[in-house]
Formats: sequence, structure tokens, C-alpha cells
Amino acid sequence: MAEARVETLYLELKRLAVGFDLKPGQRVNEGALAQRLAVSRTPLREALNRLVGERLLDFRPGLGFFCRPLEPQEIFDLYETRAILEEAAIRRACLRASASDIAALKAREHPPCLVDAGKSTREATASDEAFHLAIARLSGNDELVLQLARLNERIRFIRWLDVAKYLTQTRTEHGLMIEALEARDAEEAARLIREHIGKRMDQIVASVREGYSNLYVTEPPDPRAHSYPSAD
Repeated sequence: MAEARVETLYLELKRLAVGFDLKPGQRVNEGALAQRLAVSRTPLREALNRLVGERLLDFRPGLGFFCRPLEPQEIFDLYETRAILEEAAIRRACLRASASDIAALKAREHPPCLVDAGKSTREATASDEAFHLAIARLSGNDELVLQLARLNERIRFIRWLDVAKYLTQTRTEHGLMIEALEARDAEEAARLIREHIGKRMDQIVASVREGYSNLYVTEPPDPRAHSYPSAD
């Protein structure tokens, strides 16, 4: 029962950390958090230490737990690692995925238009993440999928910051990746996903800087409040 309680608490704390309900660089007030979640300090600290192990929180001796900061170099490193993982995944997907698996990916994870589907930024971000994880699953390598999923948790908020600006571009690029998968063109698929993620790496420092002004709102900016040109 105690282990189950810690697991539930850990998942709730992870949700708060990944979603930046705990603000970047903010010290975790253990007393207030324990009261908010109606738990004692012992299971709370156990759950917090698990998040430290996953690098979602920092622990500073004598000071306590802190939400991870948004450091441009760290985010750049994460995106660089993401590019390596996703390029490996899509190459293997070209070799291993069945035609029906690729068709299912196209139908399920690549709707005609993210904006026209009426998705919020949070929902559009989830769709983008799901698309890339779906490609990783087509690689047939479960460990690769696990590592990418863990990395995604650490960059999810950054995707919130720039997804509203690049929805149409992202949709177009996803479509080209699917075409390369259908053609079993591993080199072209790798090039597309490398350039796709590389563009985000180039934008990342500006996104982080702009993001600090948006950290204290309940929801990230909604793309439906903007107008976007249709994709070719």
C-alpha cells in the first residue's frame, strides 16, 4: 500500500514538474506541497528524490528541492540527443514497419490540419509528441522508445512555447516524413527528421527567453487565437 501511494504521488509530482506548475528555478516548499497533496513528508521526499533521479528536479544540500531551470544550453543538448534518437528510430522504421503500420500512423497521428481540428496548444503539443513517439515505436526497439519518452518529458514545456508559431510548418514536415516512410527511403526520412528537429534547435534560445514571460499563466498560448496560412 505504501509503495502504491508513493507511485501515485510520484506521478502527480511529475505532472506538476513536467507541466511547469512548479516554476523554473523555484524552490519546492515541502510543507506547503505536503499539505496541498494531503501526504506526509516521508513519501513526499521519496517521490521528490525519484524526480531528481530523472533530472526533472534538482536537490541542493542544505537548501532543498528545486524545479529544474530553463537553461538554453541544457535544452539545446536535449534537442541534440532527441535528434540522434529520432534519426535512428526513423531509419529502423523504414526497414521494419509494415505497410499497415505506416498507414495507421498516417490516419491516427497525422490529422489533416492541427489548427482546423480545433486543438489547443497543449493538445497540439501532445499530438506532435505522439507522432514522433509513434515513429519510434515503428522501429521495433522498445528501449529507444523509452529513452525518447523520458527525454520528451524534459522538453515538453519548450514545445508549448514554439508550437503555436509553427503548426502549419510542422504538419507539412510530418507529411513528408510519412511519404519517406511509405517509400522506404531511410536516407530521406533521416534527413527530414534531422532538419525538422534542427530547426527547433536553432529557435530554442529565443523560445526559452520568450517563454519566461509565459510561465505564470495557467495555459500556454492558444494557436486558435492566431491566423495561419494553409499548407501547400
